[in-house]
Parts: sequence; C-alpha cells; structure tokens
Amino acid sequence: MRFYTKDECEDWLQGKERAKPDCIPEIHRAHVHYPTSPGRILYLAHWVAGSLMYRDPALVWITEWGIWDSSENWHLYYKLRQSYGDHRLLHEAPGHLFLGHESEDLASFLQLAMLNGWGGYVLTQADYVNAFFSHDEYIDFFAVLDGNLDGIRKEFGTVEHQITKKV
Repeated sequence: MRFYTKDECEDWLQGKERAKPDCIPEIHRAHVHYPTSPGRILYLAHWVAGSLMYRDPALVWITEWGIWDSSENWHLYYKLRQSYGDHRLLHEAPGHLFLGHESEDLASFLQLAMLNGWGGYVLTQADYVNAFFSHDEYIDFFAVLDGNLDGIRKEFGTVEHQITKKV
C-alpha cells in the first residue's frame, strides 16, 4: 500500500487517461444508501473491496473530511495509517493506493472513512466500476456499461430501496 498526495492522485488518473467518474457525461450510475448499522457498513466496505478490484490496484482518494467533526475518529485513522509506515496528515496525502492483493486493507480504510463521515472515490485500475462515497451516507457506483452495475443492483437495490441485506 502507498499513500499519495492530491497531485499524485491526479497523476494516477491522468496516467490511465481517465477522469473522476462523476465528471464523465452519460456514465451509468447506481445509487446506494449506507446501511444503518456498523456491521452492515463493514459488509458494504468488504463487498466493494472484494467486488470492484478484480485483483488489480485501486485508489481510495479521500476528498471530504471535517464535515461531521464530532464523529470522526482521527486517532484510529492515524494509528491505522501509521501501521503502514506513513506519518503524514490526511490533507497532505489523501490518496491510498491498494495493490491487487490488498482488498482487505481497502475494506478497512473504506469502512473507517464511511464511519467517519468522509467522502471520496474508489477508483479501480480495472475501470469496470468505480465509486464515489459521500459524507451524506451514500455511494454512487459508476460504469460506462450499464450491465457492469447489475451485480450492485442485485445486491443492494437502487436509490428507491435501502440496503436490507443481512450480514
């Protein structure tokens, strides 16, 4: 795992000739609300990590924090980050590049980001499906091909349905 600055995150995207998915016109989207219990958030984070990476690298780029300041567990985040040997602050290096075999690591960081009320992107090298997770407790999944979102719709429903899958 590596930590990236904002510029390095932008370079990673440009190197793949891509843009943030919510900036792409006419891209297909599936909107999913966060579950209401922490255990289900864990399930969602693991599902995203296990289903979107295809054993290729993925970049988690945190772009929103400090919105719900009283609910953010900075101590836990920085202890987790320091366990990977990085001592920079989130605003100094908001990107988290996970290698293909690090889906469990991605799930842990994504779960913590969701519980902290942060927002950002899950940008996959495979580029079949990418995501934006919001401080407003939802994830938008994006795909150029609408059929790539079928598994998400089957697993979680759409914006009209809250996540009801039991873990």
